[in-house]
Amino acid sequence: MSRVVLAMSGGVDSSASAWLLKEQGHEVIGLFMRSGTTEDSCDIEQGGLPILNSKAHKQGCCSASDAADARRVADALDIRFHALNFADAFGQIKDYFADEYLSGRTPNPCVMCNIWLKFGKLWDFAQQVGAEYIATGHYAQLKSLPGQPQPGLFRGLDRKKDQSYVLFGIESELLDKILFPVGSFEKTVLRELAAKAGIKTADKPDSQEICFIPDNDYGRFLHDYRGPQETAGEFVDPEGNILGEHPGYEHFTIGQRRGLGVTFGEPRFVIRIEPKSRRVVLGTHDDLGQTELTADRLNWLTPDIRFPFQATAQIRYQHTPAECTVDLIDDHQVRVQFTEPQFGVAPGQAVVFYNDDQVLGGGWIQNPPSI
Repeated sequence: MSRVVLAMSGGVDSSASAWLLKEQGHEVIGLFMRSGTTEDSCDIEQGGLPILNSKAHKQGCCSASDAADARRVADALDIRFHALNFADAFGQIKDYFADEYLSGRTPNPCVMCNIWLKFGKLWDFAQQVGAEYIATGHYAQLKSLPGQPQPGLFRGLDRKKDQSYVLFGIESELLDKILFPVGSFEKTVLRELAAKAGIKTADKPDSQEICFIPDNDYGRFLHDYRGPQETAGEFVDPEGNILGEHPGYEHFTIGQRRGLGVTFGEPRFVIRIEPKSRRVVLGTHDDLGQTELTADRLNWLTPDIRFPFQATAQIRYQHTPAECTVDLIDDHQVRVQFTEPQFGVAPGQAVVFYNDDQVLGGGWIQNPPSI
């Protein structure tokens, strides 16, 4: 069969992917991507294997304990394994994350990690070792399209675990070089299969946090990474009336209701962040609704896009797809008009367009013109 480089995170999805690829007859090379120094130090041997110490660490996807899990699975399956330090690439992702929050936007580091690292550096490494394919444990599927040389990207079979949203930024030229071994499985079935195959990570919990912020404290990370910032300011209503003070607009995102630090007689939501004035605008749920957005930095995964077109769109990972019309503003921007108001349209997040289960492409939600 083929030589395949598999991104191994130490979790059940990538571990099961390794087993499935081996069962299909592929020569599998596992690659664990280290993010650099973390609170549980993990030195890298000359041969690429991590040496662990005994310091405790929270569950993540690029920690020393995860590297050890990935290596144990690779050893059990008798596949080659490398753990390489990608601190520079992770540094780019951290810079992007900090820049976006300090610009009053809501970043999506998982999408950028896929673009820059998992389908960027991973493919570079695959070419160095003479591999024909790269693979990951994402819940997505690739299917052939009539009359097209490249396959199309589709949702994973398990809709609750579907990760196609965070994959829209893959270069279309890479689609026929990618394998998603677990994309055609339900997660519960996959865990059962992994357990029967003797994979030690079969019951390992899913990672929920951003890998470089294992405690989920974004404010602390930004303070430690960029130092103190002059971002404190006022809460105001849509008319500009002052409602209170906030400690820093980077602590908030569009649609947020809890943790505002101020109380009202009715629920209030963050409806806008204005970094220049350092104001956070609070409004009602109705104020939060939007029927239109613009997006830039577009990436299309199918060559036959004709504008305007009808689609469904996701404006965040867990968003229920909404019917919309997509029209071209210019070569770099689109306007998206929704049939019904959508709540929580956050600048900095991705908007991804679907035709049924096929990913057509997507872009990044821009700031509203009023900001």
